[in-house]
Amino acid sequence: MQNNSRLLSTSRRHALLATGALALGTALTVLAPGGAQAQPAPVAGKVTRLIVPYAPGGPIDVTARLMAESVKNTLGTVIIENRPGAGGNIGVDAIAKAAPDGLTIGISAVATHAINPWLYSKMPYDAASDFAAITQMVRVPNVLVMNADTARRLNINTLADLIRYGKANPAKLNFASGGNGSAGHLAGEMFKAQAGIFALHIPYNGGNPAQLALLSGQVDFNFDNLATASSNIKAGKLKALAVTTATRSAFLPEVPAVAETLKGFEIDTWWGLVAPAATPKDVVARLNQAFVAALNAPENKARFSTLMAEPVASSPEQFEAFMKSERAKYEKVVKASGARVD
Repeated sequence: MQNNSRLLSTSRRHALLATGALALGTALTVLAPGGAQAQPAPVAGKVTRLIVPYAPGGPIDVTARLMAESVKNTLGTVIIENRPGAGGNIGVDAIAKAAPDGLTIGISAVATHAINPWLYSKMPYDAASDFAAITQMVRVPNVLVMNADTARRLNINTLADLIRYGKANPAKLNFASGGNGSAGHLAGEMFKAQAGIFALHIPYNGGNPAQLALLSGQVDFNFDNLATASSNIKAGKLKALAVTTATRSAFLPEVPAVAETLKGFEIDTWWGLVAPAATPKDVVARLNQAFVAALNAPENKARFSTLMAEPVASSPEQFEAFMKSERAKYEKVVKASGARVD
């Protein structure tokens, strides 16, 4: 679930995808072959810009490049343009203010379209009205992990054990995150509220320092990205208590969902595609058709799985409704956390 170091720090993203990016092997500029399939290509000589509001090399950037490569037969030339900064707000603002002709689209993410509207005191765009939804792309599970030695010492084997311990020892638990307002922070606040326990939040300057603090036993637990935590889970250094998706993750099927203990708990990292708000509906429909086909392609599902990311193809209406529900959810969580960026 920080600039988008507020969701996943740049250093963590690079470490996570050092092999994944190579495996996917996507290029900055994606050139199209001559033929088109079901949808007409854009006007001859034109290219489509896909704005990624984060730095190159992270999971969002890698999946955007994979999609650009996959739609080249239907949409023509697609160029990735990285516009990082201000938690993703700079790049997303560029999407909002682009010409609504279908030739500029971009990434919307849980940070830019659900968290930042409540986290930042001033926003350059309106997440609710400045965009036309195209499709959700993926979701990535997060996981509640404890330092394995700490879990053994405290005799905590399940999420219910952690909650019982927290209620019996209200001043003893703490958790780390990559910073105030980060996905890990907000997941922790949601968990505390629904579990009825107290745990001291300790913010770090990015996800890597937070994970190192957990591994060294300085903190008791955190909510981490599953792809980042998986190697330490497999090595026995971290104990996975629960994943934060509504149901169990296919990538860690033996680990229960938080929702199995706390009904309705769901928080994960997601991103998708949007266009400027005034983009014609027929153009949005053409874009949706091309990207949904790419998301559903078996070879792309296999590539996404290397990032422990699940493709989630949707209609524009479904994605718009989903983003609206996520904004409503995070409004409560961010306000309850007290996190603010001025």
